[in-house]
Amino acid sequence: MADRKVSRRRKISVAWVLGAALLIPGVLAPAPPARAQWCADVDVVVARGTGETGYLGGEVGDPLYGVLRDRLPASTSAYRVEYPADLADPRSVGAGSADLVAHLANQAARCRGQRFVVVGYSQGAAVVHTALGTGPTLAVPGGVRLGDDLGGRIVAVLLFGDPMRLIGWNPPDAYLWRTGNYCTAGDPVCAGGLNPAAHVAYGADFAAAANFAADRL
Repeated sequence: MADRKVSRRRKISVAWVLGAALLIPGVLAPAPPARAQWCADVDVVVARGTGETGYLGGEVGDPLYGVLRDRLPASTSAYRVEYPADLADPRSVGAGSADLVAHLANQAARCRGQRFVVVGYSQGAAVVHTALGTGPTLAVPGGVRLGDDLGGRIVAVLLFGDPMRLIGWNPPDAYLWRTGNYCTAGDPVCAGGLNPAAHVAYGADFAAAANFAADRL
């Protein structure tokens, strides 16, 4: 694992906009995809939502990976970001960013031509924002940021139910053209809506997200 560089240990009030992400129920997931143990052309790296079941996440990661695997014109592998995914743990998001960055660094060193699709759902979207260096996440306890060399290997960022969208924050400019951000109408987490069921209703966006990623390869 790469060294984990611990940033300033300030709490940020925006982090607990994520509280609504606790709405995610456990669900049954499809069979887990293969781990990233070989140098596929594209490694799909997924930060799951709060308390989400499944390998990559039953609501978004697992089914989305199935669509990506079918639509990307390249070989693929998948990696689950290892972090608590627990809003009761104030270091959860920071730990996720550290694991995401460490994984990309390890893969980039081992697989010289490999590129990445980075996916975040709900609290996992905050993990991705933290790794990318989105403004308010700079004070997330334990947050680790990607360097420009690793960031250049990311072909697409796919965000679903993103709490940073609710407060008007986008990824840094360098990633904007590579970012697809999907928010279902009525979702309390990304849209400030009143329909908790909308936060688990992203299946209709998977084809568009996969096409978005494919167009950037």
